[in-house]
Amino acid sequence: MGLHEHRSVPELFTDLVQQVTTLVRTETRLARAEMSEKVGQVGTGVALIVVGAVLLMPALVILLQAAVAALVDSGMEPHWAALAVGGATLVVGLVLALIGASRLKAENLTPNRTLSQLRSDAAVARNQAR
Repeated sequence: MGLHEHRSVPELFTDLVQQVTTLVRTETRLARAEMSEKVGQVGTGVALIVVGAVLLMPALVILLQAAVAALVDSGMEPHWAALAVGGATLVVGLVLALIGASRLKAENLTPNRTLSQLRSDAAVARNQAR
């Protein structure tokens, strides 16, 4: 179409509807792809929590018993040795759980690229409508 050709209002409206439809389809595909990626991140976070818990249980029981025994052998009272080892274990367990939980936060699951693209598309559409 040349620079001097004029299109009718119905033609312009039809083109606008087609472009908006194409834009909506494209943005929908982008949103699906991004949400799929975010679901993968959730899966990884949950898997890390589960694997960490499964591996920690039996290993920690044995290691903690050995640590308590070592502290008792070095002269510490058994109740204080158990408290020290249990407290240190609690801190490590909390750190691991918090790392896994941080991967499940809502802001990590927001489709930021799609939202940014939608804002950009809306700005372009507003400028085109002027």
